[in-house]
Amino acid sequence: MSEADGASLGSVGEFGLIDRITTDIRAFPAVLLGPGDDTAIVAAPFGSVLVTTDVLVEGHHFRRDWSTAVDIGRKAAAASLADIAAMGGVPTALVVGFGAPSDLPASWAVSCSAGLAQEAASMGAAIVGGDVVAAEQIIVSVTALGDLQGRSAVLRSGARPGDVLALAGRVGWAAAGLAILTAGFRSPKVLVDAHRFPEPPYGAGPIAAVAGASAMIDVSDGLIADARHIAEASGVVLDIQTEFLALPEALRSTASAFGIDPLQWVLTGGEDHPLLATFPPDRSVPADFTVIGAVRDGQGKPGVAVDGESASDPGGFDHFR
Repeated sequence: MSEADGASLGSVGEFGLIDRITTDIRAFPAVLLGPGDDTAIVAAPFGSVLVTTDVLVEGHHFRRDWSTAVDIGRKAAAASLADIAAMGGVPTALVVGFGAPSDLPASWAVSCSAGLAQEAASMGAAIVGGDVVAAEQIIVSVTALGDLQGRSAVLRSGARPGDVLALAGRVGWAAAGLAILTAGFRSPKVLVDAHRFPEPPYGAGPIAAVAGASAMIDVSDGLIADARHIAEASGVVLDIQTEFLALPEALRSTASAFGIDPLQWVLTGGEDHPLLATFPPDRSVPADFTVIGAVRDGQGKPGVAVDGESASDPGGFDHFR
């Protein structure tokens, strides 16, 4: 179905949409049985499966006048795929729940599915099933399955005093892009695109696991906010040193235009999905990661510090705050 096809979901129907979405689904080795039965069957060679779910809601996580259907599909897949990477795993399959008004063009839903499949395929994973329902607005729920390939999962609770704190991927870009779009602008394009579809460093997750990372997390809600999850789970203080945080020209010039410090986006902006990890001092930090701080003894008060000063404001995004 092309974008020019004017058929709505109401005229195509639930099963007509499913037929269109599943027509071109590719086969992947881990998928033993794809869409068509009551469930899919996905191989679990090492006897354990990573499972995570993320939900994107129109008006909260994306706007159709800002992003294409393919962009939104990619963004929805990235949120869950990054969680698999943060455990040190490799994604194998996605299951997608899709809700939308009946007057939504069916071509839009098909394009969104294509974006989901495109992002999953970039990591060798496939869409293996899901469900479609009528809803007041577009909702995309993605459940990702992943494989640890025989390794132990990298948890949030393993950081220890003396570990180094390191980051893989970009941070603050999506927040800057959102600010640009909200103000009615469309450039710099590199920042706007970062909001439309993130580019998480998926491959860095397994690399960190092999390198002996002691803890790791996907930074989806903000650097300070997600660092706090590691700190509290591990009972330590994560001290972020801002001198080591990348501030590219596009970010600095845009922040200047808005009259703010670019570190505000870098420290509290979400949806870039970089990976934040800790490594024991006797282990080499992989080239994909940049050291941005250290882990200190929490002395019974775990938390996050920025340049040695306690970051009392949690920062970042909270769905219900």
